[in-house]
Amino acid sequence: MREIGRCMEAAGTPVEYLWCSGDPDSLDGVVLPAIRCAVVDGTAPHVVEPQYPAAVDRYVDLGRFYDLTAAKAAAEEVKEHTHAYKAAYQRAYRNLKAARQVELDTITAVQETFDVSKAERRTAGIITRELRRRGGETGKTTRRFLGSLTHKGYIWRFDSVDTLCPKVYELADSWELAGKILAQLHKAAEVNGWDTIACMAPEDPRRMEHLLIPGLGLAFVTSRADMEYGGKPYRRIRLDAMAEPKNRARLRFQLRMTALLREEGMVALREAKTNHDALEAVYNPYVDFDGVRALAALEAGRLLSYLS
Repeated sequence: MREIGRCMEAAGTPVEYLWCSGDPDSLDGVVLPAIRCAVVDGTAPHVVEPQYPAAVDRYVDLGRFYDLTAAKAAAEEVKEHTHAYKAAYQRAYRNLKAARQVELDTITAVQETFDVSKAERRTAGIITRELRRRGGETGKTTRRFLGSLTHKGYIWRFDSVDTLCPKVYELADSWELAGKILAQLHKAAEVNGWDTIACMAPEDPRRMEHLLIPGLGLAFVTSRADMEYGGKPYRRIRLDAMAEPKNRARLRFQLRMTALLREEGMVALREAKTNHDALEAVYNPYVDFDGVRALAALEAGRLLSYLS
């Protein structure tokens, strides 16, 4: 996938990289909008099956590059590391789910004090200033995740925002107050004919956290303690100042509990990564990487031919 992305970039066509949350240094897919094509890792937990085999979609068989006889000799070691990394993931999921449940109680309490009218007035002003009507058809929406919690902690690809959108509104929001505002901005952009990239929250894919409108060079990003934008925004809107949390001692306790449970989840994610790396180390001596590279060049050439 890296080689295909490199070749397509060298040919001057846009490439979108989909990074793996389990290992943010690895790719799960590359999307090539110019030829309406994607190359993806179709193994569990994100299994992808061809809908129209050969005619439209197809498998790229990398299994042919295993030395099967040699790999079978390491079967017990493979099973050991496989069971270990899957067990660590299950522990991570339990802790992260518990952290989210505590966090939701905190967020609900704060949201009850949010000045919705003030936020709506600010939103209406932004729509009037920034989201002029383009005309033509309704805009199209692409949904993506901008980041996630990983074994390295939270990783957010705000570099993608800065590449696509030089004008950034930063929404300072510690309590998930921005969702309805972003939904309103998204609807206005869509109705006015602008294509958008809606970046959803990894813990709740129904809720939008960031909105990119590349055609206007405009983005709206949420920023909080574990998701700092870090750049220099065009405007900074302090949504936190529009809420007045009560019972702050209880909120502080819930925040500590959330952080502790999430840290336990990350410990388990790191353990899963360690065992997955050990599993790869078992397999690597039995893989013909020269053959993999040759196949990558062949597939890249095939995709490049679709550009002409």
